[in-house]
Amino acid sequence: MIPVTKSFLPEKQAYLDYLDRAWNKVWLTNRGELTLELEKRIKDTYAINNIIITNNGTIPLQIALKLLGNQGEIITTPFSYVATTSAIIWENCKPVFVDIHPEYLSIDESKIEAAITPKTTAILATHVFGNPCHIEKIEEIARKHNLAVIYDAAHCFGVTYKEASIFNYGDVSTCSFHATKIFHTGEGGAMFCNSEALYQKLFYSHNFGHNGPLDFHGLGINAKISELQSAMGLAVFDNLDYIFNERKKVVEYYLNNLNFEALSTMKIRENTKWNYSYFPVIFNSEDQLLKVQQQLNQSDIFPRRYFYPSLNTIEYVNGETMPISESIASRILCLPLYTGLTENELKLISNIINLC
Repeated sequence: MIPVTKSFLPEKQAYLDYLDRAWNKVWLTNRGELTLELEKRIKDTYAINNIIITNNGTIPLQIALKLLGNQGEIITTPFSYVATTSAIIWENCKPVFVDIHPEYLSIDESKIEAAITPKTTAILATHVFGNPCHIEKIEEIARKHNLAVIYDAAHCFGVTYKEASIFNYGDVSTCSFHATKIFHTGEGGAMFCNSEALYQKLFYSHNFGHNGPLDFHGLGINAKISELQSAMGLAVFDNLDYIFNERKKVVEYYLNNLNFEALSTMKIRENTKWNYSYFPVIFNSEDQLLKVQQQLNQSDIFPRRYFYPSLNTIEYVNGETMPISESIASRILCLPLYTGLTENELKLISNIINLC
């Protein structure tokens, strides 16, 4: 079987070597030395200002919305994973959708300002498949209207824009360290920010509101990662160059061998060093997509309709029509992409798609 993705697993002994450190200290959670080391390695490698690693990739969105959303209207994209929208609603805010750019697939910055009302408190935009939004325009709009900017950067580990980590943009940026991601801790995530004052709020918010063992700053929740997860993260981190290089080979194979007269893929924004996180292809029609998907499945190949459906159409939202997002969502398919894919497997995938 060829799935859409596979978790990268480091050598088991490498993981156990990191795990032994937690074992020997009998320190399994509450920001032990492995968690602190992982934060430092990420921060130093990518020149990140502030980082807090968390137990999953959704809770950073919830914490950011709790602190910055103020139960108001949140301008957001309909083309993202459901967590982007569900976090908004979970924190008693209202999603206000803005359609997407047909080539970059991120929120269309030219349509944001028309969606702002007196109730708008923040913009929550997704760097789709690791492809940056139009950061400058979004920040210009946010400053003009005194809005917070939260970036869902779940797919963005290792991405840089204008030679800076994508995580250093916006008031808060979030990432997923889920097992299917390029960099993972099994289950996990992180939140990033530039402001020291906001960093302190994010920090106590992810730790029950604690200010030391006895005092409290304010309302908080448990978003801490365990040492078991951080051990996995450190073992995976040691292999990042290999992971990026292998994924790049897969992407280049698709780019060189698929028939792009019959389909298209997203356009990577200028000044971006991309991370090869996903390879989406967009068909001319949903019927064509379904035909290709069926043929691939018959050969034990399982791509994913991702993102589908457009989030403005899910039942608990009842959003306005978003023509571009709905169209793209009905015609987009993410192809298998992970370390270990062989050239023969890639040839098989490409041949099936080209012949349909």
